[in-house]
Amino acid sequence: MLANVFTKTVRDRWRAMAIALAALVLMLLLAMSVYANFDFSIYDDLPEAFRSLMGIPENADAGSLAIGVLAGLYGAFTLAGLAISMGSGSIAGEEKAGTMGILLGNPKSRTHILFSKTANMLLLTALGVMVLWIAAYAVSAVLNVDLGNMQVGPYMLHLYANVIFYGMLALAIGAWTGSRGLASGVSAGIMVVGFIAVGVFPLIEGWENFAKVFPWYYFDGADPMNNGPSLGHLGVLFGSSVALGGAAYVGVNRRDLKGQAVGTTLLDRLRENPLTQKVVDRLAGSTRVSRIWIKTASEHQGLLIIVAYVMFLIMGVLMGPLYALMDKTLLQYTDQLPEELWAFVGSEGGGMGTAEGFYEVETFGLMVPIATMVVAIAIAARALAGEEANRTMGLLLANPIKRRKVVIEKAYAMVALTLAVGFATWAGVWAGSLLGGLGMSPLNIAAASLLGSLVGVVFGAFALAVSAATGRVRVAVFTAVGVALGTYLINSISILNDTVEGIAAFTPFDYYLTSDPLNNGMHWGHGAILLGVALVLIGVSVALFDRRDLRQSA
Repeated sequence: MLANVFTKTVRDRWRAMAIALAALVLMLLLAMSVYANFDFSIYDDLPEAFRSLMGIPENADAGSLAIGVLAGLYGAFTLAGLAISMGSGSIAGEEKAGTMGILLGNPKSRTHILFSKTANMLLLTALGVMVLWIAAYAVSAVLNVDLGNMQVGPYMLHLYANVIFYGMLALAIGAWTGSRGLASGVSAGIMVVGFIAVGVFPLIEGWENFAKVFPWYYFDGADPMNNGPSLGHLGVLFGSSVALGGAAYVGVNRRDLKGQAVGTTLLDRLRENPLTQKVVDRLAGSTRVSRIWIKTASEHQGLLIIVAYVMFLIMGVLMGPLYALMDKTLLQYTDQLPEELWAFVGSEGGGMGTAEGFYEVETFGLMVPIATMVVAIAIAARALAGEEANRTMGLLLANPIKRRKVVIEKAYAMVALTLAVGFATWAGVWAGSLLGGLGMSPLNIAAASLLGSLVGVVFGAFALAVSAATGRVRVAVFTAVGVALGTYLINSISILNDTVEGIAAFTPFDYYLTSDPLNNGMHWGHGAILLGVALVLIGVSVALFDRRDLRQSA
């Protein structure tokens, strides 16, 4: 099975792409059905810079707005995220898993492995974009929505070029450093910063041209949906991707590859420091792993550092001064926009005329739930199933420790690191408010950050339960992400459709921003519900893990 690296990689990765595409197509169907009976005359007088910020194409109608929001926002982030995952895992991921030696043990060169992995990424992302392209026409035909002169094909070509760039960037960084965390973190950070810069900089006088520095500008800066393909912009993205591929080729062939995961954990570093050695030794306990949660938290330090850094600096600190520099006249237009548009960006529709509304749209609407869920689900999915896949669960349970204690300690680690992301968000937003002179309440910021953290904890607890029931990491991750996308979609639609409103009460997102915590402070009832659901799921995890025969191999 290892003789064909390309086929094996496709087999390992196609499920994630299939799940993501199913969710995106469903969201496209629902979005277009909502916008089909929408009055778009309100957008006619909006300034071009503001339409760019909100992702509203020129001459917006049901088809262009639905495709722009779903493909240009959710689709771009989802497919780029998958490309980054594939790119960072191609070389650095194999090294971290300790499987690079097995691959090279076959009569295959480093270059062959690199090309096979790259071809896999190019193929799967191409298929993903093609599915969205076909779905745009299929959904519009089913709903009898006229796409008119929209150039969906060129728009999707720009989307593909954008997605590939970030995947190749992650591939190059991973090939040179052997660090999957660094490759994915830097690539995702550049993507997020570029997305924000392209939307925000046109609203700041004199900053318009700075947006061209970022790769995201060359995705839709030329408005390919209305104007067709821009050969110059496509050339920048595809040319950069080719250059990054060349850099990856040089990087993977010039250094000694790691045969297994190596590195010093945060726990080890603290033990080496005489000032913290005694405290850490007491917390960590004896060699019988009496403090499993500390060990688990230390193992995921890289993920925490990357996510916390993005939420603190980029989504928190930098947003305050940027908002202070914006043209407030343009931002006043947001008060005229209907809630149907805000629903799909995670906002309750309060507009961006205030600092609280701006932070809700840019930081708390989508980024906070994504950040907390990434950390919580990653830790929880590997908490139990990861130990089984690595064949270390037997060693762990050989100590005088009960199964339920293992589950609870793993849950401690998941909760602690998720709350750390929430704390980083709170600190960043408050610092941004102080730097920008926005006057936001630190207590209200804390309320929104805590509720966002609890949303992440709920889905992390769900992933823990699936991990305990199945013993498989991928099943836990895909199931938790799928449920998260589904419940987010239901909550968004509830704002637009009264018949779904009752169902939304059963989704965690209904207890996140609906109380407007940035303006009204903490809603303790909503917090209690989220915490209660998480505790129940952790209890279910304990029961499931206690009763299952554990796997002794991957």
